[in-house]
Amino acid sequence: MNKGIVYLVGAGPGDPGLITVRGLECIKKAEVLVYDRLAGIRLLAHARRGAELIYVGKSPERHAMKQEEINLLLVQKALEGKVVTRLKGGDPFVFGRGGEEAEALVERGITFEVVPGVTSAVAVPAYAGIPVTHRGVTSSLAIITGNEDPSKDDSDINWPGIANGFGTLVFLMGMGNLPAIAAKLIEHGRGESTPVALIRWGTRPEQRTLVGTLKDIAERAARENFSNPAVIVVGEVVHLRDRLKWFENKPLFGQRVLVTRSREQASVLSAAIEELGGEPLEFPTISVTGPDDYAPMDRAIGRAGDYSWIIFTSVNGVKYFFSRMLFLGRDIRDLHGVRLCAIGPKTREELESYGLKVDYVPGEYRAEEIAEGLKGKVNPGDRVLLPRADIARKALPEALALMGAVLDEVVAYRTVEGGGDAELVGTLLREGGINVITFTSSSTVRNFVRLLGAGALPGLLKGVTVACIGPITADTARELNIPVHIEAASYTIDGLVEAIVEHFGNTMV
Repeated sequence: MNKGIVYLVGAGPGDPGLITVRGLECIKKAEVLVYDRLAGIRLLAHARRGAELIYVGKSPERHAMKQEEINLLLVQKALEGKVVTRLKGGDPFVFGRGGEEAEALVERGITFEVVPGVTSAVAVPAYAGIPVTHRGVTSSLAIITGNEDPSKDDSDINWPGIANGFGTLVFLMGMGNLPAIAAKLIEHGRGESTPVALIRWGTRPEQRTLVGTLKDIAERAARENFSNPAVIVVGEVVHLRDRLKWFENKPLFGQRVLVTRSREQASVLSAAIEELGGEPLEFPTISVTGPDDYAPMDRAIGRAGDYSWIIFTSVNGVKYFFSRMLFLGRDIRDLHGVRLCAIGPKTREELESYGLKVDYVPGEYRAEEIAEGLKGKVNPGDRVLLPRADIARKALPEALALMGAVLDEVVAYRTVEGGGDAELVGTLLREGGINVITFTSSSTVRNFVRLLGAGALPGLLKGVTVACIGPITADTARELNIPVHIEAASYTIDGLVEAIVEHFGNTMV
């Protein structure tokens, strides 16, 4: 029987951007992906199509699988000849029991590779503005398990050495033992006034930090109902937090934002949200594909030089039009003398990337404004080409007809229902795990409703902020009984992001 290979991969502390390059490669190549509770769900989106995803998460309250069962699972899948990626929160060898899994693989002669991860012991304090070492404060660090009961007689922890031998102490998985940990450190000589920080769900939108001292931190944590998963930092470096905290100061910190654009276009919005401290979760409610019948567009391309104007109302329209033009063996020389209109700056940029000059962009990026701006530019009898989506609104063709234009409206691309994970999104909405939903077109709204179910929406959207790119999209949302809280004044992705930031800036004042 062919033996497979197992990659023991550290997923980092939660922020998917902290995965290593090698770790991401292993996720993408895995035939079987075995993942933990603390491995970010966004990393799972990188799994190859058809990969088997197996959840084996553990929490203090419940274990999906015991460690021995996980070891056996890895062995069995590898013996089936599979490429297995074991995705573990943090680093596999820092209290991750990765060594035990490696031993189980060695015993069966299975090839394995360890891919270190960014450990939460360092990354989580850093996201809370706490450097674990700092010149003039401390040059020593100890990372200690918080799982062990400090009161037991045969402790593996050298409490006198820990209490006095290191400047910074980081305890992992220790919230259940917090009172005893604090008491043990004080008992062995650490001062009662030593600052302590508890950081829950570090590096994620849910990150929360509670600061106290060894004397009062357990009482504060009980009062605040502060629980796992959390990192405990003990030492003078905690005082640096007030000056150095950066993550929590970002304008969208704490916001998980649902991005409903197509997978191909989501990255721009996702990157902007992430840069501002939010966590984007991509849920492609739409997908863009070519027309069912290329013949009408092919005929239009064949006589491209006969048009007075070609009007592009989206980036997709530009991409599909010129892709088809090249497929037919033609190029931009066929557009000599043709004037070009773009609905907005991104569409203009896409046209300019082909070396083309755009003659008109409306001040307000919607069809009605194109029509208004073209009055006096489009003359009766002018032939106008409008390559766009199959479900586009009729406002622009109707206005052009009133101008006396000879209009050829062709389908350049189709908008179809996307393949987003509706079950996951529904669960997150029910649990309050999504703060903002963004809609960038009417089709994203309609398909969102179809995927989640109109009847379920009132309950799912309770407490969720809905942001729309402009009035047309917002009107569609309202027609479908979705409340709209944010409507961008500038109908672009940048405008949408600015509106979201402004909304939460005002909310937090």
